[in-house]
Formats: sequence, structure tokens, C-alpha cells
Amino acid sequence: MSRQERKNMIDFITKNREIHSEKLMYMTDDEIEHIYNSTYYHFEEIIEG
Repeated sequence: MSRQERKNMIDFITKNREIHSEKLMYMTDDEIEHIYNSTYYHFEEIIEG
């Protein structure tokens, strides 16, 4: 994943979950992507209501 993709994912995660970006900086791309996907899925479920 590119640096910009990673940054965008981290921004989305920190805005929608109670996770600080410092914790995410030490995670692998796969871990970030997993957290992003689960956060996005949860966010999508809330919007669709």
C-alpha cells in the first residue's frame, strides 16, 4: 500500500474509533487494513441503519 493510502486509512480509523494514531504507526500494513475494513464495515452498517 502507498504511504498516502496508509495515511488515509489511519485518518479514517482515528476519526471513527477510539484508537490513537501513535498506536497505528507501529502496526503492519495488513493490520491497518484489517482495522480499516472492520471500521468501515461498522460505519457502513450505521449509515444504512
